Formats: sequence, C-alpha cells, structure tokens
Amino acid sequence: MLLTIVIVVLAALIMLRVPVSFAIFAAGVLGLAMMGGLDLVLPVMQTAPATAVRSTALTAIPLFMLMAQFMLLSGLLDSLFDAARGLVGRIPGGTGIASIGAGTAFAAVSGSSTAAAATLAQTSTARMIREGYRPDVAGGLVASVGTLAAMIPPSIILVFYAITAEAPVGDVLVAGFFPGVLIAAAMAATMYLGMVRDRASVPMGAPTTLGEKARHLGQASPLLIIFVAVVGSIFLGIATPTEAAALGAAAALVLVIARRRFTLTAVGVCLVETVKSTAMILAIIMAAHVLGHFLTETRAAPRLVGAIEASALPALLVMALIAAFYVVLGFFMDQIAIIALTVPVVLPVVEGLGYDPVWFGIFMVLLAEVGMVTPPMGINVFVVAKSARLAPMTVFRGAFPYVVAMLAMAAVLLAWPQLVLWVPNLI
Repeated sequence: MLLTIVIVVLAALIMLRVPVSFAIFAAGVLGLAMMGGLDLVLPVMQTAPATAVRSTALTAIPLFMLMAQFMLLSGLLDSLFDAARGLVGRIPGGTGIASIGAGTAFAAVSGSSTAAAATLAQTSTARMIREGYRPDVAGGLVASVGTLAAMIPPSIILVFYAITAEAPVGDVLVAGFFPGVLIAAAMAATMYLGMVRDRASVPMGAPTTLGEKARHLGQASPLLIIFVAVVGSIFLGIATPTEAAALGAAAALVLVIARRRFTLTAVGVCLVETVKSTAMILAIIMAAHVLGHFLTETRAAPRLVGAIEASALPALLVMALIAAFYVVLGFFMDQIAIIALTVPVVLPVVEGLGYDPVWFGIFMVLLAEVGMVTPPMGINVFVVAKSARLAPMTVFRGAFPYVVAMLAMAAVLLAWPQLVLWVPNLI
C-alpha cells in the first residue's frame, strides 16, 4: 500500500510537469517519512546525495557533454553530410541515405540525441525537401536518425545507465556500437521499402565527381580521428572512459580552433550548456539514490523477482512485458528519468532471468529511444519540426515506419543477445 501511494505521487508530480529530479526526490522523502519518520529521513539525507555523486565514473558525463558541445560548435556535421552525399548521392534516395550516414557518424561524437536531431534538421531536412522528398519522409527520417546518438558510443545515456546499474562503463559503451550500426541499416532499408511503395516520396540521387568526393571526405576526416581516439582507446584498454572523454573534449576543441570557430563567447556558451546539463543529471542521480533507499526498505525488487519466479512464466514472455513497459514509459518520460526510476527495480528481474546487464542496457535504451519519436513526448520530433518549420504531426507520421524498424531490431536483439555482447567480449 505504501509503495503504491509513493508511485501515484511520483506519477502525479511528473504529469504536473514538476522537474524530474524534484519529483523523484519528493517521492523518496515522502516514502521514507511515512515508513520511519524523521529518524529514517535525516540519516538518508545526510549521506545519500553526497555518496551518489562521489563516483569517479561520473566525471565522464560532463566531459562527453563538453565534447559534444565543441563538436556542434565546429560545424563538422555539414562536412559529414556532404561526404556521405558524395559517396551515395547518385543512387535513388541518396540524400536520405546520406542523412542516415551523417547522423550515424555524428552520433559517434555527439552523445546527445536531441542535439544530433537539431543539428541534422538544420542541415539535412531542408535540403531533402528542396530535392523533392516529401516533408513527412524528410522530417521523420531525421528525427529517427537523431536517436542513434543515445546508442552509438560515446553515449551519455549509456554512461548514465552503466553507473546506475553498476556495470562496467567501457563495456556498456562499446556494446552500443554494433547494434547502432544495425539500427542505422534497418532505417535505410525502411526508407527503401517506402520508396518502392511510393516513388514520389523519395527522388533519384545526384552524382558527384571524384574530386568532389575526395574533397568532402578530407573535410570530414577529423571525425574518424576523434572517434578512434575516444572509442578506440576504451576498446583497447589504453584509457578509462573518463580519460577517453577528456581526450575527446581536447580533440574537439582543437577541431574548433582549426576550423576557425573559436571565440570566447562561443566557448563560454558551450561551457554553460555543459554545466546546465551536468547539473540536471547529477540532481536526478542524487534524487534517485534517495528513492532507492526507500525501495530498498520496502524490498520491492526482491519481492518482484520472487513473484516472477513463482509465476513460472517463460523468460521471453517476461522480457516482452518489460519491453512493452519501457515503450509506454518512453511516451511520457525522458531516458535519464526512465533509467533512474526503473533500473534499480527491473535489473534484478532481468538478471534473475539469465540476461546480462550490459545487454539489457542496450536493449532498454533502444526501447526508450522509441519514445523520442512518438507522441506525446516525442522530443526529437518537436525539435525537428521547429528547426525545419514543419507541423509536428507531419514529422510524427513520417517517423512511424522507423519506429516499427526500431521495435523490430529490439526483437532481434532479444532473440540474439550475442549481437550486443560480442564486441565487449573481445575486450
């Protein structure tokens, strides 16, 4: 009964648009107070928030965010799009494929889905519409491709999951690479299926000369250097995720200077945005630890594991129900909040069913990505709609086929977990 009251209060606060960190904190304090009064609340408040943010692994988050801000400032995405378009521009739907390729590459150095979608919208959507793509096809594609930044390393969301789940940060980060590439390929296949059904939705491509291809690839080559420096150093064990994040941030700053985008004002904006985003995440972590103490006192996770074991339901059916739960949560909440609220309870269930926590992080993030392009939350859709001056429902309609593709890939990862785990197993 007490747990039900706390969950209802938490849901009500979130629906009232109370900031997620405050909603989680209030629910946790309420639960502790109802369970043991101030004698239980005060000791938790004295230790939990400070302990929550004391982990050295957390330093990777602001560094990856700073790297993403510098990459946005460098304007590299324009070069990535031109390079991708030069390689595949002559095939039917070449500009759409180029958008997927540029978005996938940019995801490897941005770490933020919303930032990737906003930047892609400014560079790709308008050009696709000018070339004859239907507005819903162009907007839906870009909004969906932006979600890859949550999957492909270095992903801030995956770092946050690893810290919350107490899983190896490096393993979780590199585990997202191959599934991210598979999802990008599924999106390209989805676009082609749409083109086969409706030729008018996707126009023919435009060829480029060999010299233009070489020039554009040269301009985009710094991306490969930064990606190898960051992800390669983690994969090879040369650097910890925090060290790799620092290396990536420094390399991105050098790129800003080399591309003559460096100004004190612009760098100041990057630093402010990094601090704001970091403060938001740390506040959620501290609040989640307070709520976690309450959940520990109620023994919610062990009781849930016991109930599922007693039900004798097949593991695949339980995982399908968990998947549906995450898809529905994604309709209303952002990924950071979903991870903070559910992982402490759901992960023991998943491990009890025999699944690896590294695999579950990739699986869960993929399902949460669906919420970024579906109503009513659909933050990527609203970002693209605003940047490209399209109606949100137009973008939602165009994103639907890619939602189906992402859910199909989730089913593939559930059936073959080794698609996720084979890269971490190489380390």
